[in-house]
Amino acid sequence: MTHGLPDFTSAQVLVIGDVMLDRYWHGTTSRISPEAPVPVVRVTEREDRPGGAGNVAVNVATLGAQVTLLGLIGVDEAAATLRSLLTQRGVHCCLEEFPDIATLTKLRVISRHQQLIRLDFEDGFIPAHSKALLPAYNAALSGKSAVILSDYGKGTLQEPQGLIALGRKAGVPILIDPKGVPFSRYRGASIITPNLAEFEAVVGPCADEMVLVEKGEQLRQQLALEALLITRGEQGMTLLQREHFPLHLPTEAREVFDVTGAGDTVISVLGAALAAGGSFKEATLLANQAAGIVVGKLGTASVTRNELQQVLHPRAIRRGITSEEELLHFINLARSRGECIVMTNGCFDILHSGHVSYLAEAHQLGDRLIVAVNDDASVQRLKGKSRPINSLAQRLAVLAALHDVDWVVPFSEDTPARLIERVLPNILVKGGDYAPEQVAGASAVVANGGKIIILNYQQGCSTSQIIEIIRKS
Repeated sequence: MTHGLPDFTSAQVLVIGDVMLDRYWHGTTSRISPEAPVPVVRVTEREDRPGGAGNVAVNVATLGAQVTLLGLIGVDEAAATLRSLLTQRGVHCCLEEFPDIATLTKLRVISRHQQLIRLDFEDGFIPAHSKALLPAYNAALSGKSAVILSDYGKGTLQEPQGLIALGRKAGVPILIDPKGVPFSRYRGASIITPNLAEFEAVVGPCADEMVLVEKGEQLRQQLALEALLITRGEQGMTLLQREHFPLHLPTEAREVFDVTGAGDTVISVLGAALAAGGSFKEATLLANQAAGIVVGKLGTASVTRNELQQVLHPRAIRRGITSEEELLHFINLARSRGECIVMTNGCFDILHSGHVSYLAEAHQLGDRLIVAVNDDASVQRLKGKSRPINSLAQRLAVLAALHDVDWVVPFSEDTPARLIERVLPNILVKGGDYAPEQVAGASAVVANGGKIIILNYQQGCSTSQIIEIIRKS
């Protein structure tokens, strides 16, 4: 699924949460009000869209999955509008009506594609009626392949433990877009998807990725989650999963226009992909692509299957000899696909069969292999004035021609520690009898959740031996 889309038509998704109506009033602004220092908007267009859990359900339906929505609404004009909009978009509605609450409504006034003000209408006692959804939820679980709890903190999901327990008993993955603190009420879910601010409100500030991973894994274990997905805005996403390396995905946003509903898109694509049989990693890759699309749209918006398919076409990433800055760009693209990065280094003065088999074995550990090569001056410092036999350009060219090598990059220091700390590969490989902690750059890789692997050299193969044989002959 890394380079394609699953069959969403096979997915049966149940969404439950805070349902609301999103209203948009568009108009022109040409003057400031004489009554107060605010712009005067001449409203020329009005638009209604499902919001909250309704937007999640619409996102799921837009992908082609079958979706049922449970929620609480009032008996009012907004409720009728919301029900009609959802039905038109292919959502099967199981909305409980109560005359003593008002349907949650958010009104946004927009001029020149900029939101000027938002007005929220939330009168009512939704928490008092939250238990009324339990029988309908229990009945709707049958045949579902994923459940999404969309919590906007309005009270529908005030007591989610009963919903989680019923879902897990039925063997259905439970995905939760959380709201507020603490997260303990989400214990036992399959995965929760807090944004960075929500995550740090629970675990405290995270100065870097190492701290974020450490605190995230602690939280995942405390809440007995299968996985934790932290959405980090312009820094992308981080997926923490039991018995897996942390997955850091860079943002796929080309241009950020409006982040409204981006969290809804992430949880909906994640849920639909899991319901269609995808893994957490595959579902996260799709959700990351979808988030990059939706933030380029105005207001609560959906991502279509065609839009996802367009961005999922594999982009050609040039292989071969590269500069350090180019390498970081190529790695960023590879990681956006969820590819595992392997890195090794050496002088590779006279390439022999031992080198070739070593590099082939290293490449098998992941998806992309980087070979960092000492420049001529650093080889001379390490090996003596008679080395290297082959110049840097020659050594790079030979390595780049190998099938198992993706990128070859030179470095000028005695060790590649600085370069490794910039690349932060998933797996750092070294040959010989090193202890993992002795490998240059190892501490930074391990701190980032990576792994150090020591491979054995092929016996009887040595550049020094080859040079000595040539000299003697």
